[in-house]
Amino acid sequence: MSKVYDVIVLGAGPGGLAAGLYAGRSRLSTLIIEKGQDGGQIAITDDIENYPGQIVEGETGPSLIARMTQQVEKFGAERVSDTINAVELDGEIKILKSAKAEYQAKNVIIATGAYARPIGCKGEAEFRGKGVSYCATCDANFFEDLEVFVVGGGDSAVEEAMYLTKFARKVTIIHRRDELRAAKSIQEKAFANPKIEFFWDSVVEELGGDDILQWMKVKNVKTGEVRTVEADEEDGMFGVFGFIGTVPNSKLFEGILDMDERGYIRTDEDMHTSIPNVYAVGDVRIKSLRQVVTAAADGAIAAVQVERSLSDYF
Repeated sequence: MSKVYDVIVLGAGPGGLAAGLYAGRSRLSTLIIEKGQDGGQIAITDDIENYPGQIVEGETGPSLIARMTQQVEKFGAERVSDTINAVELDGEIKILKSAKAEYQAKNVIIATGAYARPIGCKGEAEFRGKGVSYCATCDANFFEDLEVFVVGGGDSAVEEAMYLTKFARKVTIIHRRDELRAAKSIQEKAFANPKIEFFWDSVVEELGGDDILQWMKVKNVKTGEVRTVEADEEDGMFGVFGFIGTVPNSKLFEGILDMDERGYIRTDEDMHTSIPNVYAVGDVRIKSLRQVVTAAADGAIAAVQVERSLSDYF
């Protein structure tokens, strides 16, 4: 492919689509490359309540992303479905290669996202969005006055468990060890919270139910004992939140871009990475809050930076 784009956006989640929208409106020649469906993690979210300006009742991940995609198309960003397996980012012209094509651009915006590390139990995939969640900020209110379980023992797991106590009737932390890994100051707050209980030395083996999550099997890793936890009859369901970490989709850039020890790409506040004219936005970069609204903001910032760099160039 001989065309050199002003910018290539790699990924069509909220960050990538926002970048494509802003770049298109700036009359930049823009290509968005996405290997799967638009939306990333949000595409499999049944209910959304915290995106500003959304439909108040009945908004879903797919419906929100569909409108974002329409906006991007309106302003002329080109689209291609492909999987990039190699990149050359050091030169003035950036090159992205797949098995079937080679794409070139003066700027690249990486919006490849991240994914929640799965709990790893039977039935997990079937009940995602039907009782299983990986984001308390997103889904806590759906479990108001219900019982929820948090899988994990690090800082984020314990902090999210405490957040969930604002909504849930009871929160039980399931941890495979006999002590938490979270900072002592965070542990102290959790132990002092009357709504939080603990399953020590335990892992979730299986999740089940009739369309929604209604029971799970929890195994004690020391004794081998397996107990079945069932939803309260009046509740009809309970929630399981997995907080054993997220994994950035950044493997393609290992050894090329500056990252932290977990693989998240380092950027400044304007989304610049360690290589000029290469930007990272959304969940793939180091940030304190991974939400649709923050990803979209990142994409807008990066696209504006691209437009300014091209203006300076010419």
